[in-house]
Amino acid sequence: MPADISLREFQQLIRQMYHEKDVARGIDGTFMWLMEEVGELAAALRQGTLAEQSAEFADVLAWLATIANVAEVDLSEAVRNKYGAGCPGCGKLICTCDDAEKP
Repeated sequence: MPADISLREFQQLIRQMYHEKDVARGIDGTFMWLMEEVGELAAALRQGTLAEQSAEFADVLAWLATIANVAEVDLSEAVRNKYGAGCPGCGKLICTCDDAEKP
């Protein structure tokens, strides 16, 4: 594997490794695994080591890619469409939305 991996390459890697299992589990079951990993990330951010935090970020990203694969969503395209031109709220590359708003 190269030192850097694109989001598209990562999503394809996850598809190659797990797609049959993921499709059999379905979106609902896969979403529950994602939520478990988000909980583990929260715990690691509160009191884990940097290595533990890093591993949990990777797990969350992997489960998100898994759901995207099952739902047939290209994450690279989705990110480009939503954020490629700047903040979806104000349209600027450096967000100027009010802090009380969710950009």
